Amino acid sequence: MGITKTDFMRGMQCRRMLWLDKHRPGLRIIPPEVQARLDAGNDFGDRAMGMFGPYEEMTVYLPGRQIPDKTAMLARTQEHLLKGTPVICEAAFSDSGNYCAVDILRKTETGYDFYEVKNAPEVREQFVRDAGFQYCILTRCGLEIGRIYIVIHGPDEMNPFVPVEVTGQAKEYRQWVDEKIRELNRIQESAQEVMVKPGWQCHNPYDCWYSGYCHDGTQTDEEA
Repeated sequence: MGITKTDFMRGMQCRRMLWLDKHRPGLRIIPPEVQARLDAGNDFGDRAMGMFGPYEEMTVYLPGRQIPDKTAMLARTQEHLLKGTPVICEAAFSDSGNYCAVDILRKTETGYDFYEVKNAPEVREQFVRDAGFQYCILTRCGLEIGRIYIVIHGPDEMNPFVPVEVTGQAKEYRQWVDEKIRELNRIQESAQEVMVKPGWQCHNPYDCWYSGYCHDGTQTDEEA
C-alpha cells in the first residue's frame, strides 16, 4: 500500500487508528469543532503558499472528486523540478509507494529548502516528526535538502507567517522514520484488526475520530 505523511502521523499516534483508516474508515466520526480546525488549517496553508511571492501549485484532483490525483501530481512535480521552478507548493514525491506532498519547496543554490505549514502558535514535536517523514521521502527520491522550517502563525495578521528552522531535529528522525515506515506498512496490510486499549493516545496529540468505536468495551489490553 505504502505510507503517506498523514498515515505516518496517525499511525504513530495509534496503530489501531491507522488500521481502521485503511479497513473501516466508515467508522470515523469527526466532531464539527474538529472539522472547523481542519478547515482553518487548510485555509492557513493555502494563504502561506504565497509567502515567498510567485509559486506553482502541484495539486491535481481526480475527475469530479476532491481527492488528489497522486500520479498527476508526481508527474507535474517532476516537470517543475526539471524546469527549475523557484517555489513549488504541494510538491509530490513517492518512493516504494510511500508518499508526501510538501507544503512549500524552495530552490536554493545547492538544492532545496522546505517548509511545513501549521496553523499553530508554536512548534510542537509532532510537527518536527512530520517534517522528518518528508525529509526521509525527499532524500530517498534523491533530492538535496538544505534547511527545514515549520511555518507557524504569527502574532497578528500583519505578520501571519513565521518560519522556525528545525533542520537538525527533523534530519535526526531519518533512520527512525525508515524503521517506522516498515512497521506501519505491515500493520496497515494486516487482515486482522490491530487491537489497542484506549488510553492517552486517544487524545494526544489529536482527538481520535474512532473514540466511540474503540470505547465500546471490546478492546484487548495491548498498549499503543
